[in-house]
Order: sequence, then structure tokens, then C-alpha cells
Amino acid sequence: MSNATTDKSQGAERSQDQEDLGAAGSQLSTAPKEETSVAPGLGVIGWARWFWRQLTSMRVALLLLLMLSLAAIPGSLIPQSGADLNKVDDFRKAHTTLAPVYDKLGLFHVYSSVWFSAIYILLFISLIGCIIPRAWQFVGQLRGRPPGAPKRLNRLPAYTTWRTTEDPEKVREAALALLRKKRFRAHVAGDAVAAEKGYLRELGNLAFHIALIVLLIAFAWGQLYKSDGTKLVVEGDGFSNSILQYDDFKSGSLFSNDDLVPFSFDLKKFTGTYEIAGPNKGTPRTFQATLAYSEGAYGTQKPVTVKVNEPLHIGDSKVYLVSHGYAPVITVRDGKGNVVYHDAVPLLPLDGNVSSNGVIKVMDGYRNARGLSEQLGFQAFFVPTFDPKSGTMLSQFPALLNPLLAVNAYHGDLGVDSGIPQSVYQLDTKHMKAFKDGKGQLLKKLLQPGDTMTLPNGAGSITFEKDIKQWAGFEIVQEPGSGWALGGALAAIFGLAGSLFIQRRRVWVRAVRGADGVTVVEMAGLGRSESAKVPEELGTLAGTLYDQAPGAPDADDDSTESPVVPAEGAEQ
Repeated sequence: MSNATTDKSQGAERSQDQEDLGAAGSQLSTAPKEETSVAPGLGVIGWARWFWRQLTSMRVALLLLLMLSLAAIPGSLIPQSGADLNKVDDFRKAHTTLAPVYDKLGLFHVYSSVWFSAIYILLFISLIGCIIPRAWQFVGQLRGRPPGAPKRLNRLPAYTTWRTTEDPEKVREAALALLRKKRFRAHVAGDAVAAEKGYLRELGNLAFHIALIVLLIAFAWGQLYKSDGTKLVVEGDGFSNSILQYDDFKSGSLFSNDDLVPFSFDLKKFTGTYEIAGPNKGTPRTFQATLAYSEGAYGTQKPVTVKVNEPLHIGDSKVYLVSHGYAPVITVRDGKGNVVYHDAVPLLPLDGNVSSNGVIKVMDGYRNARGLSEQLGFQAFFVPTFDPKSGTMLSQFPALLNPLLAVNAYHGDLGVDSGIPQSVYQLDTKHMKAFKDGKGQLLKKLLQPGDTMTLPNGAGSITFEKDIKQWAGFEIVQEPGSGWALGGALAAIFGLAGSLFIQRRRVWVRAVRGADGVTVVEMAGLGRSESAKVPEELGTLAGTLYDQAPGAPDADDDSTESPVVPAEGAEQ
């Protein structure tokens, strides 16, 4: 009977200890308790509540976040119709079997597909469902007070005790002042002082999840209202931020013309310098474009220099310098010497030394030797630095050291009046005839600046003027959610750091008068997770409080106790 009684008493004691630890550690986190059971008797409502609890659990939120990351992988590996239609068409031609499957799965437009949007929306709902109850509970904890001390402080992980001759009230007052000085939220609860610290942990946790929602909103906002266009501008020309002025333009599904930031700029000068010797010969040293820009319809022009990776910021728009090349000034005259074309012709680079090609189209104003209206077309190949010793018609250096222009001439119908769009950098010769020299060969000539090629039979001439301009290619990007995305990313980083490195912990100080009239002081600490920080911090607090309430002589001898520095291995 005695053994049975002892077992029962020990079981009751363990049960009481567990209750004490549970009460002491309650609400150290705002994480909701998981409920996985379903009440079949509740029918549809019961299943709906169960589904909502599962969707708003942290486990499902992390799973959806992982799924979203995996779902974004095809968008970076497979050509996307919203980014480059030409690449999508090339992929379809090269993969006739896979392309129909990708079309059905929406892999050519991943970020606007139904399945990607479903994951995105579910993650959004899950995060909101996680945050709202935790935020409400956290606010309640801030408005409340730390819980009172458990009955048995010596069962907590960090614990120390000593006896003192000071009155219990003075010990509690000293402990309250000490804990508040150490930035604990503290108050007197019965015969003990209850204190708590580390609320920034939960605040960081909530900030991290709120930042994820901000990131999701910013990402969706940026994708729906973004715009991205390119424009080639020759020195002396300008650009106004209108869709009609772009060479190429892409935008989000909810973007409208009114969303464009109103601004304009003129390209005053492009400057490029290069390494002139050594193994890095020809490598660019500086690329910069000098602009005069204005904001709004009537803004005053301001000078600015745009460099690579140093864009011009105007509202939500960024103007990037992405490319450059040369634009030889060409003059075309008819047989009577009348100028029918005079302009700088931008040519597209083919290599790192800016060997370039392009076309010159004379669409109006030209009449042939018989007085009939006709169109002219010229294929042009330009090298900024020609070296006859190299044995090739390729540039040997990207700067203008010895420019040379090769020209082929055609006459007839350019096809520009057919209504079919065509590139300004390509010449359609299907309905054109090549000019030929006296030997019946294709007329071609190498021109230096200032040279003129005369067309046969009094058809006119083409002159390569000494003035050679440069052009710069700009990419104008408008991303309205980029600032929010950056703020959300920073908040997520700092919030995650706070939730990982800040420990929420509680400290209790009990001071009661014993049967012999001497005050017994007990101090205990409890953290959300076991860490050396709680015992060390409790030892420091105990040492400070011991100085204000020193130990009393023991009942057996005249020695004085010092507080026991708590260790992590204390009985739990």
C-alpha cells in the first residue's frame, strides 16, 4: 500500500509540475494550436472550417510558398510570350511535339496561367489567415500583463534562491525596479514579481509574414501594370514617352496608355572610350549618354548623364543605356542633282568592334533618268576602323579611326505601300533591280567620308558625308511596385532576423517570509526554447538583486549564502 501511495503522490506531483510549466510558458508564442480533427457530423460547415484551418496553418503556407517557387522555374527556362514572341515562335518551330503540350499547360505564359494564379491567390489567403489571428492575439498580450509566478519555481529550467534579512516588500520593490531598468515588462502579482521580455520576436515574426504579403502585392502590381520598351535615338534627336515612339514595347495586362509617366529627353552626345593596347584592346572603358530631359508637358529641360547601370529615374520609370552604334550621314541626289534624301542612318552592330550593317530607303521624291517616279534602296556595311592589311572587311577597333562604308544600290518597288510591316534595317529586293556597272556586274563601292558613288545612266548619286553621328539604345522600364517590393524584402529580412535571434523569456522573483522570520528569495526564468541566454541573464539579475538584498546567516552556521548561478541542467 505504501508503494502505491508513493506512486500516486509522485504522479500527482509530476502532473502539477506539468501544469506549472504549461501555465508559465503559456502565450510565449502567438502560433495557433493546430487542429487536425474533422467532425463529420457537421457536414459541409465542418469540412469548410477544417479546410480553412488547414489553409491558414503555417505548414500549408510554407508548402504553398515552395510550390510558388517551383512553379516559377518554367517561366525562366521556357520562352514566354509576354517577354519575346519571336523566341516562342522559334521554339514552336523547333519543337513541334512539345509546343502543343506547353500550350495546353500554359507554359508559354506561366505567370498569367490559371494554375500559377491559383497558387498565388491561395498563398495570399493563407498568409492573411495566419497573420490576422496572431496579430490580434499579440495585441492582446501587449495590452495584458505577464502571468503570475507558478507555485514551484524550482521546477523551472533556470532557478536560484537565497535567504535575506530584508523585508519581502522591499525585495519585491527592488526586483521590480531592476527588471524595469532592464526593459522587462514587470508588475507585482501576489507575493512575486512577474516580468517578460522579447516581444520583438513575435513582432519580427508578424513583420516577416506581413512583408511576404507586401511582396506578393508588389509582384502582382508590377506584373499587371508594368511596361518595357526600347528606343534607338541618334545624336541630336529626341524621345517623348509615348507608345507611338517606341521601337518595341511590352506591357502588363492592365496597363493603359495613360499609365505612362510623361517625360521627354534629347540625346545631346554619346561618348565611348576603349582600351587602346594590351590583351584588352577594344574593351569599353566608358559608355555614357549626355541627355537633356524634362518632366511633364511643360517641364524645363535639365542636363543629366546616363551610364551603364546608372539609369535616369523619372517617377516610376527608369531610362537605361543598353546599346550604341554609328549613324553615317547619307545624301542621295537624283539625276538633276536635287537632294531627295539627307539623314543620319543608324546601322546595327554585328560584333564587338562595331562592324555594322543596315539599309537606306528612299521612298519619295526620286525620279529616274526617264523622269518616272521610283524608289531606291541601298544595302550598307560600315566599319569604324578599316585596316587594309587585315585582309577582311571587318572593323579592327570600335572607335572612329578609319571609317569605311560599303554600298550596294537597287531601284524599283520597296514594298512599303503593300500594307505589310517590314523592318527598317532590312531591304526586300523581290521587286527591285540592282544597279550594275559598265561590265554588267553588281554596282558596289567602298566609300570614305566625303566620297560619292555615282549611279549609272544619270540615275543620281549617293554621298557618304564627313559627319558621322552616333546613336544610343535606351530601355525604358516602368515598374510601379518596385519600391514596395524593396521595402517588403528589407522588412522580411529584418523581421526574420528578429524572430530567429531574439528570445522571448519570462522571469519571476518571489519573496516570502519564512517560519524563522527570514525572507526567502526565489528567482526563476523560462524561455520559449532552451538556451544558455536565459540562465546567464537570470544569474546576472540575481547577482544585482543579491547586492541589494544580501544573504542572511544560515540557521546552522554564521556563513552567508551567495546566489546560486543557474545552469541549463537544472531540474525541470
